[in-house]
Amino acid sequence: MRKASQKSTLRKVFRYIRKNIPLLVISIILALITVATNLYFPILTGDALDLILKKGVVDFAGIMRIIKVALIVITVNAVAQWFMNICNNRMTYRIVMDIRKDAFRKMEHLPLGYIDAKSHGDIVSRIISDVDTFAEGLLMGFTQLFSGVATIIGTLLFMLSLNFKITLVVVIITPVSLFVASFIAKKTFSMFKLQSETRGEQTTLIDEMIGNQKVVQAFSHEDEARTKFEEINDRLEKYSLNAIFFSSLVNPSTRFVNSLVYAAVGITGALSAIAGGISVGQLSAFLTYANQYTKPFNEISGVVTELQNALVCAARIFELIEETPEKADAEDAYELENADGTVSIENVSFSYMPQQKLIENFNLLVKPGQRIAVVGPTGCGKTTFINLLMRFYDVNSGTIALGEEADDKQKKQTLYDITEITRKSLRKNYGMVLQETWLKAGTIRENICMGKPDAAEEEMIAAAKAAHAHSFIKRLPNGYDTVIAEDGGNLSQGQKQLLCIARVMLCLPPMLILDEATSSIDTRTEMRIQKAFLTMMEGRTSFIVAHRLSTIREADVILVMKEGKIIEQGTHEELLKQGGFYHMLYHSQFES
Repeated sequence: MRKASQKSTLRKVFRYIRKNIPLLVISIILALITVATNLYFPILTGDALDLILKKGVVDFAGIMRIIKVALIVITVNAVAQWFMNICNNRMTYRIVMDIRKDAFRKMEHLPLGYIDAKSHGDIVSRIISDVDTFAEGLLMGFTQLFSGVATIIGTLLFMLSLNFKITLVVVIITPVSLFVASFIAKKTFSMFKLQSETRGEQTTLIDEMIGNQKVVQAFSHEDEARTKFEEINDRLEKYSLNAIFFSSLVNPSTRFVNSLVYAAVGITGALSAIAGGISVGQLSAFLTYANQYTKPFNEISGVVTELQNALVCAARIFELIEETPEKADAEDAYELENADGTVSIENVSFSYMPQQKLIENFNLLVKPGQRIAVVGPTGCGKTTFINLLMRFYDVNSGTIALGEEADDKQKKQTLYDITEITRKSLRKNYGMVLQETWLKAGTIRENICMGKPDAAEEEMIAAAKAAHAHSFIKRLPNGYDTVIAEDGGNLSQGQKQLLCIARVMLCLPPMLILDEATSSIDTRTEMRIQKAFLTMMEGRTSFIVAHRLSTIREADVILVMKEGKIIEQGTHEELLKQGGFYHMLYHSQFES
């Protein structure tokens, strides 16, 4: 199973390598040049030794010629190695760039259900830490694997040209080194897998603690957080030490085998030299070759260990890249230009988990310009209803359809199932303000103009004034050009929400969704915002999710939801007269 997994991962890696074939070919050619010059040097050294005939009899002219050739060989070797490293670095980081690009692109097309189900820290760890680890292993592989294999083959050929019997001794002992490296590599794979998974778990916890440090401190949860971190950290230490321990056995084990090879060559070569089979210079070259022959086994063994770690990380990355994306828009999907505000919901059923039912047989017809308030206890399906309207999740059964303004006044209105509309055009017709604010790192201007980047200065300021955000923006150091950190930095929760409201007021789409849009704003500002909302909602279909029932008295229709069903429907006065669930909810908020 593990071998099949590794082969599958390697095939995926080769798909990315294939895009960089020219660099790969150049790197291999340069590796061959590097190896050839490395292997030619011992011959020059041996020839120089053989020119030292005896005491006082030295062919200095011949030695000078060999030194000149040696200098050229060294220069060619250095230049080839330098360019090979440049090619390998460029190839590795191009592959890493492509993988990260694909991972991020896939993340943007993953269904919301995947993002909700997975820890955000683990996803970040895969795209950042795992890709970095994979890059290190891949770079080492490119740098040492080609050169190592070429050195082994080249050295064998040179040794065979010098003496067949001594070469045979080397070849017989070599498999021991390969066996040792293979045995240790199998042990390290599972260790590195556990290490990578635990590192993702640790990143998740750190991400949670940093993002929610105020809550942690407010509830004096520091000790529990520290205990959990230490538990994960201890496990990471244990797995890392085990992985490093087994991987560190590779080098001394292969070095021991290499020393055996070197000793066998020395003894066999010395006996052959005494018998006159080879010269002293050839013996010197042979010993150098024996050393060069065994050296790549150390490097390749190290590379194999690193590649084990890299392949584990690559498998986690490809797991993300190959996740099933959200269902793509149909090729003939309709571009909804200008919705008229009609929303038809027929027999809609939806649940996040099949065994736990939520919304069942949901029916609703919303007319253009109506203000629909959705109320009910926590967990009744209010936010889920919004998610379905925006098609963040697809319904399990039933249909949600939107109407479009007809070009011709006499033309009959057409309803389009939202699954037949492109997601982009669907969401463009909604303006959304959520209870949870989100601002990106950048200027105030960039955050307000996110939905309309080409907006004029006057439009942006008018939207900010309508949202009652203009006054506090002007007090900031650089006004609208003030740079804020991720998620609003030091802005208060209320200020962040005002910016989100201004963002929607700038776009003014035909339909609005306000999910507890004023929950973080003081009462006085909320009253002014409510007036601004009334102006904004004029002629627009609006869905208002609210817990404070005083804010939705003016709604045309109030939907009372409970356990995924609409149990009551009507205006504020009508529902109070019925004396049902809404009556109970309303009076529970205003009892003395």
